[in-house]
Amino acid sequence: MSTPSDTPSADMPAAAPTGASSATRLGAVLAGGIFVADQISKLWILFWIRLEDTGPWVLTPFLEFVMVWNRGISYGLFQQTSDLGRWSLVVLSIAASVWLSLWLRRASRRGEAIALGLIIGGALGNVIDRIAYGAVADFVHLHWGEWSWYVFNIADAAIVVGVLALMYDAVFEERAAKKG
Repeated sequence: MSTPSDTPSADMPAAAPTGASSATRLGAVLAGGIFVADQISKLWILFWIRLEDTGPWVLTPFLEFVMVWNRGISYGLFQQTSDLGRWSLVVLSIAASVWLSLWLRRASRRGEAIALGLIIGGALGNVIDRIAYGAVADFVHLHWGEWSWYVFNIADAAIVVGVLALMYDAVFEERAAKKG
């Protein structure tokens, strides 16, 4: 006999079976890989080549490394100058990562798991920066002529690609799964 709490509701997907699914494992491994790659790249920029001291590194006519400390969220939005703002962003990022991790545990499609892994790994990479330095270390600058993209890092790129992949998955893959 099941109790109401044992039965999944219509609006809540059933929990992943015991033992992580291959999609969940893929997302978790990808999150860990993004996190490690992001942190290694930032340590390299900050402490090995010391970009803040050596100045911009022009790599190509459209790509350079330049040190920028982002005290806001993606693309420099909502800049925080106080400790309250900084720690609020830390708590918000951790809460979002926990929520996305719970979602990842239920992921059954590879695309969904990949997208969630990218976002989780990127969010946690930027959380470490906020805790350790008070801001996120951004250093990749793409530009062409007068056009200039925001300065970003591996974590930021992973979050953007993950959000786009999640939107793609939600629109196309879920629709295909319902048809199949």
